[in-house]
Amino acid sequence: MKKIYIFAAALLATASVAAQEPREVQMTLHNASSGGDVIPREIYGQFAEHLGRCIYGGIWVGEDSEIPNEQGYRVDVLEALRALKVPVLRWPGGCFADEYHWMDGIGPREKRPKMINTHWGGTVEDNSFGTHEFLNFCELLGCEPYVNGNVGSGSVEELSKWIEYMTSDADSPMANLRRENGRDKPWKVKYIGVGNESWGCGGNMYPEYYSDLYRRYATYCREYPGNRLYKIACGANGADYNWTEVVMKRAGGMMNGLSLHYYTVYDWGRKGSATQFDDEDWYAAVGRCAQIGNIIKGHCDIMDRYDPARRIGLIVDEWGTWWDEEPGTVRGHLYQQNTLRDAMVAAVSLNIFHKYVYRVKMANIAQMVNVLQSMILTRDDEMVLTPTYHVFRMYVPHQGAEVLPLYFKTESVRDRYNEPVDLLTATASRAEDGTITLSMANVDLERPCRVTVALDDDRRYDVSGEVLTAENINDHNTFENPDCVHPVDFDGFEAARGSITVTVPAKSIVSLTLK
Repeated sequence: MKKIYIFAAALLATASVAAQEPREVQMTLHNASSGGDVIPREIYGQFAEHLGRCIYGGIWVGEDSEIPNEQGYRVDVLEALRALKVPVLRWPGGCFADEYHWMDGIGPREKRPKMINTHWGGTVEDNSFGTHEFLNFCELLGCEPYVNGNVGSGSVEELSKWIEYMTSDADSPMANLRRENGRDKPWKVKYIGVGNESWGCGGNMYPEYYSDLYRRYATYCREYPGNRLYKIACGANGADYNWTEVVMKRAGGMMNGLSLHYYTVYDWGRKGSATQFDDEDWYAAVGRCAQIGNIIKGHCDIMDRYDPARRIGLIVDEWGTWWDEEPGTVRGHLYQQNTLRDAMVAAVSLNIFHKYVYRVKMANIAQMVNVLQSMILTRDDEMVLTPTYHVFRMYVPHQGAEVLPLYFKTESVRDRYNEPVDLLTATASRAEDGTITLSMANVDLERPCRVTVALDDDRRYDVSGEVLTAENINDHNTFENPDCVHPVDFDGFEAARGSITVTVPAKSIVSLTLK
């Protein structure tokens, strides 16, 4: 049973000396355990939509740009993303996917028709970044492409021909058209999304109607020799369990994955500033973020009834924070800053995803560059790595590693919605070479947390670590001060035989390596 403290001004007004006294947590890490679930690398997936400056100016500048580029892709962004070992990238949307017609984005760029991006700011899309540009970008990154097909305004024929264009090596019309456009051999395309948010911007459908549409579209998502498709059906918005129930019942036998979208948002009418917020906002954000655990569990329980073998993956292909756009930026481009609060949301979310890897097989944070909770911000030829980027980099060792059982009790506070917010979250995994990674997020704004970790063996491990924190909760990296929030080496631990004692600072994320 968790001990619950009521979050109030009085709690934050504790005397400074008392505020620094660490909370004590007893943790058991079963490092002798084996045969557990592996954390899919795809949980660290990214999302790039034709939205604002995510693609243009963020990823793509063109071969003739004065900004250093490799085949038109920004070199600085490429190198930064390679350091994250990006496993999968979702494109072209998002809401944009269901108004995108892929034929407009192939052939000579100067001849490609333009379109209005009606969802995101009404800006003109010149289609200079299309199928070839996206798939070549994935090859440069070394990641799997996740192509989201148009169901809302597109046809079965259109999606079917797109898959043929990308993946067929036959003497066929679409494969030959691809060759005419400069690509002889087909690409490998594993992940195909059949529509996006079909309950909303993707067509405002009922789940019964979408289920039938999915069955039809998925039928014509053909597999060509040398390429296997992982077909992802449009899933629920947050806690819409009826959508999952209906789609699983009516179409579960024809899908490999079912998506889920969940954003950390206070109020869709007033999302709040990305940088101007107080302590109460901090706890409210973490509380909203942590609710994804209960939501995932609810959907998993439904999926277990229809798919007890757990063949179908739950794909959290849009998640992250969503704040008000930065003042002075283009309305509808969703450009927002990224603070220590966003880093904490990322760490807590990833820790939760690890708990459900028996069903959660992919997650794609929204979005990669210059949009929402992005990894990177760009301005002309400048680039800034966000606090969220640093969390993803610190968590790279978890990719493809085996989840290790981790047990502890934590205190909580109540946020403004009277929901409990755990003050400590954690996860642990073991890589193939035996290296253990233990990551902990101390949500508490006032007190450090002294964690005594009991291990299964009597060995004294060689321990090293990193910590990500900041002086203020709204600290963030700017083009003028790009290193305001960044990880530093961490030595706040004592290793003994069979145990490690770690003092995790307030409002920080610590990741330890045990060898």
